[in-house]
Formats: sequence, structure tokens, C-alpha cells
Amino acid sequence: VGVRGEAHILVVGDPGLGKSQMLQACANVAPRGVYVCGNTSTSAGLTVSLTREAGTGDYSLEAGALVMADRGVCCIDEFDKMQQIQHQALLEGMEQQHISIAKGGLVCRLPARTAILAAANPAQGHYNKAKTVSENLRISAPLLSRFDLLFILLDNPDQELDSLLSKHVMSLHSGNNNSSAVNSGINRNSSSMNNSRRMEEGLNTSVLGGQDAEERTLSERLKYSNGEEAPEPLSHSSVRKFICYARRYVRPRLAVSAATILQTFYLELRALHHSSGDTAPPITTRHLEALVRLTQARAKCELREEATAADARDVVELMRHSMLDTYSDDLGKLHFDRSSHSSGSSNRGQAKRFLAALQRHSHAACKSVFTLKELERIGQEAQLDPAAVNCVVDGLNQQG
Repeated sequence: VGVRGEAHILVVGDPGLGKSQMLQACANVAPRGVYVCGNTSTSAGLTVSLTREAGTGDYSLEAGALVMADRGVCCIDEFDKMQQIQHQALLEGMEQQHISIAKGGLVCRLPARTAILAAANPAQGHYNKAKTVSENLRISAPLLSRFDLLFILLDNPDQELDSLLSKHVMSLHSGNNNSSAVNSGINRNSSSMNNSRRMEEGLNTSVLGGQDAEERTLSERLKYSNGEEAPEPLSHSSVRKFICYARRYVRPRLAVSAATILQTFYLELRALHHSSGDTAPPITTRHLEALVRLTQARAKCELREEATAADARDVVELMRHSMLDTYSDDLGKLHFDRSSHSSGSSNRGQAKRFLAALQRHSHAACKSVFTLKELERIGQEAQLDPAAVNCVVDGLNQQG
């Protein structure tokens, strides 16, 4: 059985952050790119449709977006606006890399070896950190588990960053091509903002912790230094040729040191999820395969035939950043019992039991105000541990 070789990425963020422009630019630069909008596409338009010719009565196949983007990238915008039947049509293509059809006495299978880059907006217009990704998007767990990386973009007010972005937009409309300095300033400020956000989260685990102090992280190497001028951007044709050459001729293999780093990261994740209890979603071999795919893709970016330990560390940093967005709540704390497809910051069953017990005590005592010790005592009577009671109370306070 062949292993999936294409990586899928989901970008979730508040409206107006340029997700659609990023997808359109990716589809234009890719050697074979297809851009579709989720709210105007059908399941047949995404996969394959079977039509019957009027003259002869024979059946013919019409390729959809995934089949047309074979060996390329399929950019799906407004991913949250798609219906459930359209999401189910993507399951086979995203994991098995082919589309099967059995209609009108015709049974066949078409290749769909494509990477999917999807963008979605939260259901309520603004991303709520107290809820998980599945609750914000209303997308099923099997579909979310097929994405290798998941990034959350939040529109947080920042005076300096907003000033740089407004200057960049004004320069585009006024015709002043002075965007290089603005872009360098944006990269410096955005990366520093991300680093400060990570420091505030106070992570102390070996899996989600930072790298050695002597080594520069991936985010530090991607940003411009003070006084450094932005290089001239490559043309679209040069990028297409580079991608075509890398996909056709470069076949990286994992080095022993890189495999050790990925295996250690995977085993530590398994141990952390095992310690989180039965409510935590399992870390399966699908996560390990995603790490291998991303490490090989990182080596392809430099046209190397061997994926080194540095590539593995970069991929671990990417995965760590993705998991920080997925598992952290609105207070910046990590909860491994909440994933992209589990319940929110507190278990729904525990919350219902606690609220039912609280309502019974309120009617019996004819009071509506309780102290924290009284709430903990009510939670103990409902067979809830103090940690679960605190999580329920914190979630209710955050929701008002």
C-alpha cells in the first residue's frame, strides 16, 4: 500500500487577513494549481462526475478539482461554507490520493495526488479560543485529522504592526513601490510578536519547548535582521521551474539522526496524550507520517537528497507551532484533552452534570450566589474532581 506523499494544510482565521489572496497567489505560482471556492462548488465538481452523452448514450467522466490538480496543489477557499456531503467527498482523495467512482455500470479510479491548501473562517465571525477548531468551524473529526498542519490567524490589535500594514496598503494604491522596507518591518514585528506569545504561554515540556539557545530557530532565520534589505523577489516562472525540478528529480531520504528526532518527538507526544486520560484523542501513526512528509519536503526546498537533523528540527518547530494553536485555550494554557476535533476547554458531559447539580442546590437553598468553596463541594457531590470544576467555572466566566 502506497503512503501518501502530499501534505495538506488548513489555515483558520478571522475575516480580512488575506487568506483568499494567499490561496490565489499559491494557485497562480504552482505549476499545476486549481483554485475553487467552497460555497459554490459541489461534490462532483471537487472529485469527478459521470455524464451521459446525448447522441450515443455512452457515459463519460469529467474530472473535478482534485483530479485536475493531480501532481499539483488544490486551493479551497471558504472551506467552512461547504456542506457535509462535500466534506465526505474529500476524505478518500485526501488520504488515498485517488478518487473512486462506481456509477452506471462503470467502476474506475482516477489519480488525485494533490496537496490541499484550505482556508476557513470561524462560524461566528471571530475565532473563539475557548472553543476548539471543530467547534469554531463545525467540521468533522475525520476530515480535520487529514490535515498535516493547522494554523490559526487572529486579528489582534497592534499599533506598530497596523501602522506598517496601512502604509503598505496605501503605497499599493498610490503607486509608490516602497513595500520592501515595510515587509521587512512587518516580518520583524510579527515574528517578535509570535515569540512573545510563546513566552507568555510558559511551556516547559520537552516536546513543546524551544530549541537550544545556540541554534537559531526557523522563525529567526526567516525574518530580516536590522538594517538588512529585502532581496528581490523571484519571478513566477522561476518559482514554477524550481518546483517542477524539485518534484521530478529530488527524492530525499531520512538520515538516521533525522529519524531519531522525529521518533522521539512522536513518542513523547504519545506519552503526553496517554497521561491526559481517556478523553484525549490518540496520537496515531498518521502524525508520524506527516512528520516524515514535511521533513522530506523541507529537504526538497534546498534540492538535497538527504533529510538531515536540521530539517527534522525545523519540522518539529512547525508542528509545535501548529499544536500550540490547536491545544492552547484563550488563557494560553495547554490542554491535551482538547484537540482540533474534541470538546472545548471543559468536557461537555462534566459541564452538564455540574450545572444540573448547581441548579438543584440553587432551588433547594433558594440562592443564586455561591462561593468557590461551595462550588467545589457541589462538584464533589456530582463526582467531579476540583480541576474539572475549575475548568467549568473558567469556561463559564469567559463566555459571560
